[in-house]
Amino acid sequence: MRLLRGRTADPETDFERTREMAETVAEDREPALRAWRPHGQVAFGRRDANSDGYDRACRAARDQGYTVIERAVGGRAVAYTGSTVSFSLAVPTEDPRGTIDDRYEWTKAAVKRALDDCGITARTGEPDAAFCPGSHSLQADGKITGLAQRVRQSVAVVGGIVVVRDHEAIAGVLAPVYEALDVRFDTQSVGSVADAGGTDDPDRVIAALEQSLADGREVSVSAIRET
Repeated sequence: MRLLRGRTADPETDFERTREMAETVAEDREPALRAWRPHGQVAFGRRDANSDGYDRACRAARDQGYTVIERAVGGRAVAYTGSTVSFSLAVPTEDPRGTIDDRYEWTKAAVKRALDDCGITARTGEPDAAFCPGSHSLQADGKITGLAQRVRQSVAVVGGIVVVRDHEAIAGVLAPVYEALDVRFDTQSVGSVADAGGTDDPDRVIAALEQSLADGREVSVSAIRET
């Protein structure tokens, strides 16, 4: 398995590195994993982009100093403060973990183990009116993790977010964003690893995710190209 570390100097190029990782897996059939701290940004999904309030939502994010990104994987908007962790696991579609549901369940279990190593016990589900609402989430005193998956003919990518700290800042930036999109959102639904009694160190969370998602496979580490 290839393990990619680091990030590029700007959010747009950084986004491309994850897309390139998936394309490489599709070609050479070797699984790849990336866990990192994205730049401060709000990442919108396709449903957001089709909303009548999308332009106002983008302005609301930019007015608070966040870069706007539109992603192919996932549902509604998510925010990254710079301490928030993202992860992306790309596997060939003939991977033994099998179907979409199998990959979701396996990944949730792996993330739970990582969070346990970081000092909290997370459970499946999310509070009402959570950010990026979906069926594949983890919570502990608020939503901490949301998962999304994209499957192409030859590669499947399971990605997610882990709110390590700064849950109040995330709630603050998302409140006007979701208002503009006309999507229910409760600022109290946002949790974090630190607020649930775990570590507030994003690098520790990244290390735990790398270990758990690698699942004992031998890894070769590569640095993300800066430009």
